Amino acid sequence: MEVRFPSDERPPAWKIALLQYVIAVSFLGLLSGYWRLQIGQRQQYMDLAERNRIRNLPVIAPRGRILDREGRVLADNFPAFSVLLMRESSATLAPERVAGVARGLQLDPVELQHLMERTAKLPRFQPVLLKQSATLEDIAFVESHRLEYPELDLIQVQQRLYPKHDVAAALLGYVGEVTEEMIAKPGSSYRPGDVVGKFGIEGEYNQVLSGRDGMRRVVVNSRGQEMGSLTTINALPGNDLRLTLDLDLQMAAEVSLGDRAGAVVALNPRTGEVLAMVSHPSFDPNDFAKRIDPTEWNRLTNDPLKPLMNKAIQAQLAPGSVFKVVTATAALETGTIKPDFTLHCAGAVTIYDHLYHDWVWEKHRGHGTVDLHRAIRESCDVYFYTLGKMLGIEKLDYFANRLGLGERTGIDLPAEGSGLMPSPGWVQRAFKRKWWAGETISVAIGQGAVSVTPLQLAYMIGGIASGGFFPRPHLAFRDQLRVLGVDPPDKPGRDLPLSDETVAALKSGMWGVVNEGGGTGTAARCPGIEIAGKTGTAQVVSSELQEFAKKSEFNTNAWFVGYAPPDKPEIVVAALVMQGGHSAVAVPIARDVIKAYFDKKLGPKPPAHQMETQVRVLSQLRPNPALQQPTPAAGR
Repeated sequence: MEVRFPSDERPPAWKIALLQYVIAVSFLGLLSGYWRLQIGQRQQYMDLAERNRIRNLPVIAPRGRILDREGRVLADNFPAFSVLLMRESSATLAPERVAGVARGLQLDPVELQHLMERTAKLPRFQPVLLKQSATLEDIAFVESHRLEYPELDLIQVQQRLYPKHDVAAALLGYVGEVTEEMIAKPGSSYRPGDVVGKFGIEGEYNQVLSGRDGMRRVVVNSRGQEMGSLTTINALPGNDLRLTLDLDLQMAAEVSLGDRAGAVVALNPRTGEVLAMVSHPSFDPNDFAKRIDPTEWNRLTNDPLKPLMNKAIQAQLAPGSVFKVVTATAALETGTIKPDFTLHCAGAVTIYDHLYHDWVWEKHRGHGTVDLHRAIRESCDVYFYTLGKMLGIEKLDYFANRLGLGERTGIDLPAEGSGLMPSPGWVQRAFKRKWWAGETISVAIGQGAVSVTPLQLAYMIGGIASGGFFPRPHLAFRDQLRVLGVDPPDKPGRDLPLSDETVAALKSGMWGVVNEGGGTGTAARCPGIEIAGKTGTAQVVSSELQEFAKKSEFNTNAWFVGYAPPDKPEIVVAALVMQGGHSAVAVPIARDVIKAYFDKKLGPKPPAHQMETQVRVLSQLRPNPALQQPTPAAGR
């Protein structure tokens, strides 16, 4: 049988060649792809892989609240969002991407580019705050552009809120982004974008109010989207801070001062607690809680009435006739005069060959026979001109300093003004000349170079009315600060041992200012409340210039410092109306605040027998009526 084997048919050579080419091309394709992945597009895929990793997101600690003495909220927080630039993949945004981000977030591209340059050397794990308070449009932009801008992210923050807006704004201050100088300080733990207190209580007690930020470790994909959470370190909120401020009195002072430029300070002279502090014109600190609009910033900084100044502690102005209390104190304590020292006021007096006019000179009259009580009550310039000549500048300087003028009170607020009490030493340092004796005459009535703050006048009058005890003014309770681990300011109060005769004479005169005919502060009278005090009308330019220019900005400043009750003061209020023209405009302001204090404290009016007892006690302050010659109730 014949066995037949299949024929040995080999594939055509061209098929083998084709297969070889296909295999070669495939390998070349794989090699080129490998080259593209490993070399050509290495950086791109490394960036994508880098983004698909663990990301550290800060958890911003909320600031502590600021409360009034009764726990009512003056500064709080509310939830908001901030936009961050996550920099793990790149230290900065590329210049061509800056314009797109700036446009989407409504930022200035030049400022954004500067921010990128300033933060380029920071560690890449540290994010950069691009926008502190994101709007709904900002949030929508970030979420809708995750693929285009995966380095942008949102975090929840607590934005500062001032529910009363401009009420007590100069006292509370405001918050803002930390400056480069603060970051650069040795030992600083601040990062770009951190929010800190910049002024007022927010600045003074920033360490108390600031908390400690936490951190969230999350897994994100290449688009920057959060895929999971690993660990969380909770933020530690800041401490609440309760102030001595009474919101009811604060509102009464705000309303009474109205839209006039000036300041009001209310103190408890027994403890130094600040009960109210107003500075007008004011501002809304909510504008600073986010990046303030440049237009609004320019308006605030260029306003000639300086709304960003706390005039209660920074306005340093001539006190006018309120300073006569200092002159009287010096004259009595040095034995230069007794309270019954009298002289005749014809409306002017010649001293050192110069004619000095009394404020009643323009009415073509004088005060007549005047003793110390009447001189204070009716603010007789001639009387105090004469005392100034008798005392000399050294004694005036000594007692003014001892009474708290010419130096800071030590209140727990930043940038307090010291005022100025002129002296021979000061003139020598400032002008390289000797003191002129005639300058003492102006200083004796609170004019010339002497300048004070409203707080200093409240501090001084309250201390004198309390018998020479001057506790340091403060806004934070010392016991509270100790509990929070903060050392209270170490500047103590002061005691100036004043004789009983001096205190009685001064308090009697200031009682007459309000409660007797001819007193310059009779508008402070309030049914059921005994108020004493001293008025002051202070020139800002010479009489000749004021008469020549007739400009409102040259109007005199109006002062009144009142306290109650006269025997044992519980509250002292200093009111300043800048360019007010006459002290009469300041008197009702202090009266309103004092009335609000006692209305709140006493509630319903006390029975008649209690009123009679109070009147009998206060009548002991009233002097011999023989020298109480009534004159029109207007003056300095």
